[in-house]
Amino acid sequence: MGPDVLFFFNKDPAALPLYEAFESRVLAEAGNVTIRVQKTQITYTNPRVFAAVSFLPVRKKAQRPKHYVTVTLGLNRRLDSPRVDAASESYPARWTHHLLISSPEEIDDELMAWVREAAAFSASKR
Repeated sequence: MGPDVLFFFNKDPAALPLYEAFESRVLAEAGNVTIRVQKTQITYTNPRVFAAVSFLPVRKKAQRPKHYVTVTLGLNRRLDSPRVDAASESYPARWTHHLLISSPEEIDDELMAWVREAAAFSASKR
């Protein structure tokens, strides 16, 4: 992990372990992935973006845990899950989903199945 990731988490260093757990699983399970740290998000590409980690406030402040990251996934369908905080269809059959993650236990097999699905969907786009 480079200094750019540490800088990204300067605003909430307690959320860094969530990111590290997510990154570890993505790299192990999603194949050939490139990670790019940007000002407002960290993106995962293969070569197109299929997932991102940010501090996007998808819940009202009173409903957000003190430390969290938002995982954003792009899929060709809308996920029907209470874990999804927000979903929008940015293009026909291209859904963006935001999930608030506040504990390492939430980086589970279900989430990773969605990440792999997002990676496969991204890789299939022309």
